[in-house]
Amino acid sequence: MIYLDYQATTPLAPEARAAMLPWLGGPEGIGFANPHSPHRPGRAAAAAVEVAREQVAALLPPGGRVVFTSGATEAINLAILGARVGRIAVSAIEHAAVLDTAAASGAVMDVLPVDGDGLVAADAGIAPGTGLVAVMQVNNEIGTVQPVAELAAAARRAGALLLCDAVQGAGKIAAPEGADLIAVSAHKLYGPKGIGALWVRDGVRLEPVMHGGGQEGGLRSGTLSPALCAGFGAAAALCVARMAQDAAHVDALWALARAEMADWTLNGSAEARWRGNLNLRRDGLDVARLMSDCRDIAFSAGSACASGSGRPSHVLRALGLGDRQAKESIRIGFGRYTEPGELAKALARLKAAAAAQEDGAGG
Repeated sequence: MIYLDYQATTPLAPEARAAMLPWLGGPEGIGFANPHSPHRPGRAAAAAVEVAREQVAALLPPGGRVVFTSGATEAINLAILGARVGRIAVSAIEHAAVLDTAAASGAVMDVLPVDGDGLVAADAGIAPGTGLVAVMQVNNEIGTVQPVAELAAAARRAGALLLCDAVQGAGKIAAPEGADLIAVSAHKLYGPKGIGALWVRDGVRLEPVMHGGGQEGGLRSGTLSPALCAGFGAAAALCVARMAQDAAHVDALWALARAEMADWTLNGSAEARWRGNLNLRRDGLDVARLMSDCRDIAFSAGSACASGSGRPSHVLRALGLGDRQAKESIRIGFGRYTEPGELAKALARLKAAAAAQEDGAGG
């Protein structure tokens, strides 16, 4: 199997796995201790959590705190529901975690449009009375990178906070500038599933949405997993150490892929994007058949969170594509552990399968 679905999830880094093992417990130790317990094993587990917190914080701007959550979806819920605002502005291509939470919050929701490249205008109109603006750093479907710093400045002028879903960008590009709230997820940066974090700028007040033991400074009740925290921290530290190396590797893979798929149409900006995301379309392509014909290649027909719904991608439609064009699109994702040879092999297979469809239709 050739894995090309890095936007859905990334492979677990061996270093992250190694960091987790001591905290899973076993006959050789008591690393399973509750980090909120006052005894010695509990204090050791709590220390491991705090080391991980510092490692994750190193991915994010100074002047804020890291609140551990079960993942980015919970982090986004905490940010939106905890902000308790009456009006929210969201970009048209936000993840469902943002769109659905904003809709469920009871606040008035304004949608900021994107252009044909998938970018929100830096001077996007923010309505008076808006309390929160939500714009993601890197789009999960098309990879476009938003002008977060400019949008954060516009939000400040309007008296609003800016929430940035940095799930796809964290550990790969510099942290978004100017944001007040940043959501991240471990399993999108080579860490374990089941843990994420919300970065909260100093001075920003949120109300908890989960109640119980008052953990995480009263913002997120529930027992933390030292193993998941340690894995998240190790993955984050590795991203910091390897950011330039990983980016250079991805740039080389992007150049290879773009040359190989030159006759396919790119969805989204070719310049303002994370190059580990290649979203392409081809007229007349039957994506379901392509996936069936290439079962040993893991790629996506769109966002993994919407796959199987049968609905055209709201992201691609926001670019101005019709339903048919959206359904003729695929997403190829690659990263740290993708080998150039296996990528070239997979792309050749995809091209051949697509060509066979065309030959069959023509014959």
